[in-house]
Amino acid sequence: MGLSPAVTTLCENPNEVFMDVAKLLLTYADNILRNPNEEKYRSIRIGNPTFSTKLLPIKGAVECLFEMGFEEAETHLVFPQTASVEQLRVIRESIAAERDQRLRGDQPPAQAQGGACASAEPSSSGTSQPATPAQQPPSLSSMNFLVTLQSNFQHAMVYENPELQQKARICIPHQELTSTAEKKMMEAKEADPDCKLSQEDFVVLELLRWFKQTFFSWVDSLPCSRCGGQTRNSGPLSPSTEDLRWGAQRVENHFCQTCQLSNRFPRYNNPEKLLETRRGRCGEWANCFTLCCRAMGLEARYIWDSTDHVWTEVYSPSQRRWLHCDPCENVCDKPLLYEVGWGKKLSYILAFSKDQVVDVTWRYSCKHPEVLSRRTKVQEAWLLHTISSLNNTRQQSLSPQRKKELTERLLVELVEFISPKKPKPGELGGRNSGSLAWRLLRGETKAPDTSATTPGFVFTPTDKEKSDSLLHIRYNASTDQYCRVSNHCEVTPGWEQCVWQREAVFRKEEKDWQMVYLARGEDSSIGKISWRFDFSAVGMKIQSVTVMAKSQTFQSGTVCWKVQTGQTTTEFSGDGQTHPLSSLSGSSEFIIVAELCGGDGDVAWQHAQLFRQSLKETDETSFEILVQLETA
Repeated sequence: MGLSPAVTTLCENPNEVFMDVAKLLLTYADNILRNPNEEKYRSIRIGNPTFSTKLLPIKGAVECLFEMGFEEAETHLVFPQTASVEQLRVIRESIAAERDQRLRGDQPPAQAQGGACASAEPSSSGTSQPATPAQQPPSLSSMNFLVTLQSNFQHAMVYENPELQQKARICIPHQELTSTAEKKMMEAKEADPDCKLSQEDFVVLELLRWFKQTFFSWVDSLPCSRCGGQTRNSGPLSPSTEDLRWGAQRVENHFCQTCQLSNRFPRYNNPEKLLETRRGRCGEWANCFTLCCRAMGLEARYIWDSTDHVWTEVYSPSQRRWLHCDPCENVCDKPLLYEVGWGKKLSYILAFSKDQVVDVTWRYSCKHPEVLSRRTKVQEAWLLHTISSLNNTRQQSLSPQRKKELTERLLVELVEFISPKKPKPGELGGRNSGSLAWRLLRGETKAPDTSATTPGFVFTPTDKEKSDSLLHIRYNASTDQYCRVSNHCEVTPGWEQCVWQREAVFRKEEKDWQMVYLARGEDSSIGKISWRFDFSAVGMKIQSVTVMAKSQTFQSGTVCWKVQTGQTTTEFSGDGQTHPLSSLSGSSEFIIVAELCGGDGDVAWQHAQLFRQSLKETDETSFEILVQLETA
């Protein structure tokens, strides 16, 4: 039986380098084999000087640890209880056999090739050759980055387990999804005879819909397992042996305020366990969804974003490109969602599949210079070299045809990366998954720049609103808060928090008169404010819309209310009465705009007011939008 890819790569190092690192690897393995119940032997600290200087820089060394069964934790490599001791023994024996052969003086065939990670050796002229990026002494940042790369690359192989894929297929309504996909493909081709999409493309959409709406659930805080009351995440707990068995290095303590019970929420990293629990946050969602894609026969890869999000990409043979798929949001092919819609400051986004690692950062950004300025964790040359090395190792066993196919795909991706990009409908809204407090904390409710003319918040339906086919928003100027009636009366404080655009508008409180309103700036001749609604990202359209807005004018001041959709603009009155907006029926998005202008004298800015009411009228509604929805 041949050597594994990692051991084969390790053997390519010069003899002295190989012998030193083999001794370390055998020590790690033997400690576990001799002391299987000792936790201290199952953990290797990444910052340990021996690990960081003698093992991490050596080509194939860390890969051997992953092949043995080690997994990445936050600051350590851990050999979990679920790891196969037999697999560790196999890798250990392969290294030991090669080491024994070299001790006997047999010339290893790979020795003459040298090693990319070895120390620089003198050239024939006696001068020293410059070190490659991988030969440079590793910084702590590059060490951690390398472990992240290798750990995710190794984890991608979990999705290829036939038995695990079969377990996933049992959970998936395969026939139902396929039949629905076929029906929708036929409808698309009838509507557009030139449609090039395949049934597989529609299967991806159906799988996303089923996963989001039926199979998986989001966890902000668990209901108390004893009394059913509200809990709060109160910090970490120590993982149990069972937690570690399923890759849960972190366990959250969801503490019940009512009965004082600590509810344990292990953050499982094993997709097999997630098929059972069916809950979590984005890490669990992407992990389990990627497995489901592979179980359905789709070519999928796991996407890691250094700004703390993960998702999936699925390859479309009919479109000859990779499609962005976020199961948490139930969106497909909206790659600018994170940078434009959520306001993320992107830096590194990497794709991991069974065959390769690809730096896909540029697919997800239309602001490349800004992103490049933030990529400071590792040198670009080091990253390119390291990814290439990982791919060469993984692809050793691939056929020439498969290697050619991967190369051609990568060339297509590179062209896509450098092509100019503009946001599409559905990429402008903030995040939907998670509680409002959690989204606000992460800064993912809107675009980051809240200056006067910069696009901001977009109302998009939550899961409940989509299920109820209803979006109902109220704003009260006195309390200065929005109430999302259709989503459990969720409250958002601050008039500007849900605004799409604003120009020269501020909130004025008259303490002497005990009144409050929105007005234009004192030095501005016009003020504008707008609210945006977009339903395209969730596959919905408008059935009907009614709006109520209160505005008041004095002297020659004017307030103009209008609603815009596509090329159509319709005006309505801000008289405090409910107005149906029939022009919006069948549309998927609209913007409500108010313009304030006119007035006389030094206080002209006060002569056009929005939402004027008494500070004591805390129960009065100043602005209300009611949208009935239907499936697009």
